Amino acid sequence: MSSENLKKTPLNAVHRELGGKMVDFGGWDMPVQYPAGVIEEHMATRTRAGLFDVSHMGEIWVEGPDAIPFVNSITTNDVTKLVDGQAHYSAFPNEEGGVVDDLLVYRFAEDRLLLVVNAGTTEKDWEWITSLKKDENVTLRNASADYCQIAIQGPKAVGILQKLTETELEPIKYYHFTEGKVDGVESIISRTGYTGEDGFEVYAAADKAEQLWNKMLETGASEGIQPCGLAARNTLRLESAMSLYGHELDDNISTLEANLGWITKLQKGEFVGREQIAALKENGVKRKLVGFEMKEPGIARDGFDIYVGDEKVGVVTSGSPAPFLKKNIGLGFVPPELANVGQEIRIDVRGKRLAAEVVPTPFYKREK
Repeated sequence: MSSENLKKTPLNAVHRELGGKMVDFGGWDMPVQYPAGVIEEHMATRTRAGLFDVSHMGEIWVEGPDAIPFVNSITTNDVTKLVDGQAHYSAFPNEEGGVVDDLLVYRFAEDRLLLVVNAGTTEKDWEWITSLKKDENVTLRNASADYCQIAIQGPKAVGILQKLTETELEPIKYYHFTEGKVDGVESIISRTGYTGEDGFEVYAAADKAEQLWNKMLETGASEGIQPCGLAARNTLRLESAMSLYGHELDDNISTLEANLGWITKLQKGEFVGREQIAALKENGVKRKLVGFEMKEPGIARDGFDIYVGDEKVGVVTSGSPAPFLKKNIGLGFVPPELANVGQEIRIDVRGKRLAAEVVPTPFYKREK
């Protein structure tokens, strides 16, 4: 698709001015990297601060007296446990127990929830959610085009953002949020992210995107903040062993197989796909997501085959160099009996079966 036909975030012109290398990402014209390069963007986020345009993500409001029971019936996590100002990670299961998408659920009030979904699946998710609405007293609104979303991540992120808001950021706990002004702009300020670092995701009106982005870059310049593209976002989330929809999760992969049993609350009562997921839990999964480290020079890529001896036992879902750890790492599915730390495996890298080993995840964990 030519860039004319791609969807654009409100920051498209800014990315081009900054020399962003633009690519088609699930129908969106997005920067994969900037002139500094992926490694510098990754290291800046781990050691200083990185700025990410995530305005392509989808935002769906669920409002009305039945907001909590409705969302609870279509997601795996337990929405009744959220308090105002809290968010959690969850998934939309399908009737077979696979995953339609993974998402964040934000509780603003008992009758007001915000669902933040992946960019490439926003339309699919919207159709899915609306198809499940029966006679519940809720109003659904796809507000994706109304918002920009900017993620400021890294050890210096909180200090940089604090200069732009009177809202006290330090007391906001991880996976909690508040509403306040950033550079005078009404915003949702959420202590969440997809990098394994501390930081915030700021949601505001789409037409305020350039103001906020430029102000954060300017304010963080003395701290060494870097604008970051999709490639660094991917290497950061992989070092932190966070799932990417379409890789570690999809319509045919269950949360249980992807090590997301912790967001799958079977005891909460009925929800879509619950019986299938419960049966899978009882009978045991046939494959399990593991992290591995290459023991020979070579990079495992998505879709490469995993072997033990001469037998093909699984497939790589994500793989790349890990810039901070200076290793080549990956995630992949293998049978449960081969999912133990220390298990030797081989990855077929373009016809050569290279040695690798199952290791604990996350590969990287920030010091608290």
